[in-house]
Amino acid sequence: MGCNRNCGLVAGAVIGAVLAVFGGILMPVGDMLIEKTIKKEVVLEEGTIAFKNWVKTGTDVYRQFWIFDVQNPDEVTVNSSKIKVKQRGPYTYRVRYLAKENITQDPETHTVSFLQPNGAIFEPSLSVGTEDDTFTILNLAVAAAPQLYPNTFMQGILNSFIKKSKSSMFQNRTLKELLWGYTDPFLNLVPYPITTTIGVFYPYNNTADGIYKVFNGKDDISKVAIIDTYKGRKNLSYWSSYCDLINGTDAASFPPFVEKTRVLQFFSSDICRKTCVHFTSSFSTWKS
Repeated sequence: MGCNRNCGLVAGAVIGAVLAVFGGILMPVGDMLIEKTIKKEVVLEEGTIAFKNWVKTGTDVYRQFWIFDVQNPDEVTVNSSKIKVKQRGPYTYRVRYLAKENITQDPETHTVSFLQPNGAIFEPSLSVGTEDDTFTILNLAVAAAPQLYPNTFMQGILNSFIKKSKSSMFQNRTLKELLWGYTDPFLNLVPYPITTTIGVFYPYNNTADGIYKVFNGKDDISKVAIIDTYKGRKNLSYWSSYCDLINGTDAASFPPFVEKTRVLQFFSSDICRKTCVHFTSSFSTWKS
């Protein structure tokens, strides 16, 4: 019995030592295999997991709006009183649900170009109201006219059109009109070939954003999804110095192995500039 017990202890110790050695060897090997697989699958080319999710995002992407509703339009217009506003929102739309189009790989520069179709679907369950909610807002056409045409003679003509169309400095518009466009009665009277439809995001639906050219990560995985050019340019010519550069991703994806200390940069065509995000804290969306 003693011999058997000793043999068992020795055998257990040997097996434990062997497993420890194998574990010490296999852990870094396993990490290397995982890293190699990740580097292979995040390349933006046909057949990879990343490419499939990149062409059409597998998660819902939302855009939310808060509108400032003017509370005292008559006082502002007549007495030049200080404007009072009330913030209303959020009003939520689902975006980025359409697959990228005109995807073209360039093996020489290791880039892929594409167009991003635009579309927005209203999400009532994530909004405080409907698209028919009405707001008192600044009349964009009336407010912009004197700035665009400072000539006294031209302003006199434009004022006659403003009065004839019964327009004023403020107007009532629905959320749908404000965001996606409405025919302005003042501009509709101007006898020149100008656009008479106004909207903060007009035109949007049934249009496309781009052309984007981004790195596919084939030669350098740290550059995957980072924008090389937007509409054939590396800068916008809207801003001065560094702010005018187009860099980062389009925020749909980022390179792998991102550290918490890294600043994530991305470009937004809606605001015509790049921006960035910093890690502040982690949280869990899991509920017991």
